[in-house]
Amino acid sequence: MPPDTPTDAPIPPAWATLRRFLPYLWPAGAPALRRRVAIALLLVVLAKAITLVMPFAYKGAIDRMAPGLEPAAGLAIAFILAYAGARFGGVLFDNLRNAIFEKVGQEAGRRLSDDVFIHLHRLSLRFHLDRRTGAVTKIVERGTKSIDTMLYFLLFNIAPTVLELGAVCIIFFVKFGWGIVVATLAMVALYIWYTRFVTEWRNQLRRDMVDMDTNAVAHGVDSLLNFETVKYFGAEAREAERYSTAMRNYARAAVKSENSLAWLNIGQSLITNLMMAGAMAYTVWGWSKGTFTTGDVVLVNTLLAQLFRPLDLLGMVYRTIRQGLIDMEGMYKLIDTEAEIADAPDAPDLRAGGGEVRFDHVRFGYDPQREILHDVSFTVPAGKTLAIVGPSGAGKSTIARILFRFYDIQSGRVTIDGQDIRGVTQESLRGAIGIVPQDMVLFNDTVGYNIGYGREGASQPEIEAAAKAAAIHDFIISLPLGYDTRVGERGLKLSGGEKQRVAIARTLLKDPPVLALDEATSALDSRTETEIQDVLRSISRKRTTIVVAHRLSTVVDADEIIVLDQGRIVERGRHADLVRADGLYAIMWTRQASERDDMEVEPAIDDEVAAIR
Repeated sequence: MPPDTPTDAPIPPAWATLRRFLPYLWPAGAPALRRRVAIALLLVVLAKAITLVMPFAYKGAIDRMAPGLEPAAGLAIAFILAYAGARFGGVLFDNLRNAIFEKVGQEAGRRLSDDVFIHLHRLSLRFHLDRRTGAVTKIVERGTKSIDTMLYFLLFNIAPTVLELGAVCIIFFVKFGWGIVVATLAMVALYIWYTRFVTEWRNQLRRDMVDMDTNAVAHGVDSLLNFETVKYFGAEAREAERYSTAMRNYARAAVKSENSLAWLNIGQSLITNLMMAGAMAYTVWGWSKGTFTTGDVVLVNTLLAQLFRPLDLLGMVYRTIRQGLIDMEGMYKLIDTEAEIADAPDAPDLRAGGGEVRFDHVRFGYDPQREILHDVSFTVPAGKTLAIVGPSGAGKSTIARILFRFYDIQSGRVTIDGQDIRGVTQESLRGAIGIVPQDMVLFNDTVGYNIGYGREGASQPEIEAAAKAAAIHDFIISLPLGYDTRVGERGLKLSGGEKQRVAIARTLLKDPPVLALDEATSALDSRTETEIQDVLRSISRKRTTIVVAHRLSTVVDADEIIVLDQGRIVERGRHADLVRADGLYAIMWTRQASERDDMEVEPAIDDEVAAIR
């Protein structure tokens, strides 16, 4: 994964970023949306044309109010009515434009969100382990929201303002000469320069504020996701202090950013009001010389006031677009992150048969400088069970991750039914493997949804059949809402055993030829473990099964057991043979047998104490 962009990194070129989201504005294969864009642009032109007519109606009314023209009051009233009608027409066309364009903006945001979400799921497990979920979701949220805002301002503020500026300059040239045209253009140029100069300064402040906001949100989400861990260690005050520190940093950055806005507004107001005063003074001077009429003063005032309105917004628009570029930078960085694991060109689907799994001289390390698996080779015949045991950190769970192709190995081959897993599609590969992990994280949805997640489109009877096979159906129907009972965040409303049974039911519904059990019962109590083991043995029959286990008592019936130590296979064979070999497996077996005896003595002592009492 590429490194994070530093906070002082330059903002990407505006055109390069704008060009990337223009296809969302003019989507291919969507003629209805393109028509909406065209109609909206036509309404922009009509609204602007009507807006330019208004000052002339206002001027006509004022000119007809000169002394001696009292009999023509009706004409003055007609001009006033025309002025009012033009104002209403401008508002009408603007709102029609917004209504017609709204679907285009929403569709653009939806399609961009879909593209980002799909790409995030294509990225490797390494990417998601290295990034905080809260930070990623915040980046995506800001980026997708900014596209709608940028589309609106580019089409309905900047473009109409340029059009109006050109029209006002033509009117000023025809009515008042080159002088006021040059002054207007100079004022606009100075206004844009000042706005850009100050906004560039504010962008760094904004970037710092965004970084602090992202950090605060990430701290909050991370802490809430680990709610139970916080409670276990009584660390509420510690977490509150961490969050408070992050929020204080954000507040300081936000104050600096907002205070800088005052300087921008003061400078913009000074420039526009100096221009207004100068232009009106020039018109009044011309009126005193008999060159201009009283209505011309109103005409200049109204035209400049109408031009200043979008120019006043232009400062905010420029800031918004530049800030949008910053927000979209992070999102496009996510989109540009190349998937570490990708299908080969024209990769076929896995043709799963019996499900024979073979690791052939596999070498792998999460970090190239630190190898985890060293020349690991084994074969699991179709329908047989292989157990992988060993000390913590030996590389047992890594084998399951490699089998799912969450990571690519550095050398060697991994095959299923003779097909290298790097040469088939990831979707078909993962569709052929089921897993029951040690810690099954469930969706915050219903029990039925979580079981049905094992196979898209599964019917209710199929879901219930899987639950019965996993020995959890009776528990589910005893709940007030049955299969519609929600399991809570990460399934926290269910016990460990209940979550494991849901995971088993989900896997049964998937019905894969290859099954991986990654320490599926190590976190359970002995009674629940025994019950779960009975269910696991039943679902393992006639399936190729790889069992990663910590407790050796759960794998004594395996067809073959391999013992990993520091990423190497140091022993292999059946349980009885390994015990007789008096090696690492025998040592582990003896130690665990002693621990089991101690655990069995404690309940017996408790029973005796209870009898004496």
